[in-house]
Amino acid sequence: MARPLRIQYPGAVYHVTCRGNERRKIFLDDDDRRRFLAVLAESLTIYQVVLYGYVMMSNHFHMIVQTVRANLSEFMRRFNICYTGWFNYHHSVCGHLYQGRYKALLVDADTYLLELSRYVHLNPVRVGKFRRADYHTQWQYLRGYPWSSLLGYMSEKWAVDFVNYDMVLTMVGGRRAYQRFVAEGLREGMPDLFDKVQYQTILGDAAFVARVKDEHIEEGSRREQPVYREMVTPVLAPEVVLTYTAKALGMRPRDLSGRMGNGIARGIVAELLYRYCGITQQEIGQLLGGIEYTAVSMLRFRLKTRMNNDARLRKRYAKAERALQRYCEE
Repeated sequence: MARPLRIQYPGAVYHVTCRGNERRKIFLDDDDRRRFLAVLAESLTIYQVVLYGYVMMSNHFHMIVQTVRANLSEFMRRFNICYTGWFNYHHSVCGHLYQGRYKALLVDADTYLLELSRYVHLNPVRVGKFRRADYHTQWQYLRGYPWSSLLGYMSEKWAVDFVNYDMVLTMVGGRRAYQRFVAEGLREGMPDLFDKVQYQTILGDAAFVARVKDEHIEEGSRREQPVYREMVTPVLAPEVVLTYTAKALGMRPRDLSGRMGNGIARGIVAELLYRYCGITQQEIGQLLGGIEYTAVSMLRFRLKTRMNNDARLRKRYAKAERALQRYCEE
């Protein structure tokens, strides 16, 4: 059996989960939970890892982390060993606390970090008696749940220094906007984010997979992993995306690339540039008149939000994307 594909590089973002051995509890009391957070904060500092969000459930946890030094394995080894040692000592037990190795998905942060943070923060009402509760009961429970990073995202009063809130909050427009974003996901439901996982390892679109394949997978992994051979996708020049998108929308390329213009159309081209060109949001900003990468992120976020409720807009986007797909097939 082939080993799991290992992808580590400076700046990589991951969704990390660990479950209790045989699905047993990994937290038996609040002392455990406080120690877990203390060990986490210490490990983040030692390994220079950035934490964007977490949630602690009775028998598992979720974290969203970014590794500045490409050292996820070292960070998780130290963190899990230290907490397991505490748990076994505190409860006079021995043996494995976790069910095998931690699981980690490499995440396309520009596209999925915001949505993933919402998924993580909604976990407490996806299980147990709250799973079938009404919206108001679920929302009140979440607002009082102390063992996740959600409270710090909703109010600065509850913010802690070992969580980086700024990246996600910038994407949505601040704490009040983030609170509305989470409440909307709870009230209206969310599609299964993990349906979008590719090759069992990556939460990202085709362009992101292509960049990871070309830039960050070690040669040993390339030889050993059958999954690597599947990670092939066409990458288009930005000029092609601008030209064909403009034509599909009945516009001129300069109408899309200027600093001012139709926000929805610019959102469409920003999304397609990201998906088909394998470039960063900062580079997209330069193509769209020199705007900041945060403005690009907001264009894409507003587009996706509006497409959820606007069938006509979904058709416009699909038309532009089909034009690019036809180009790829020629």
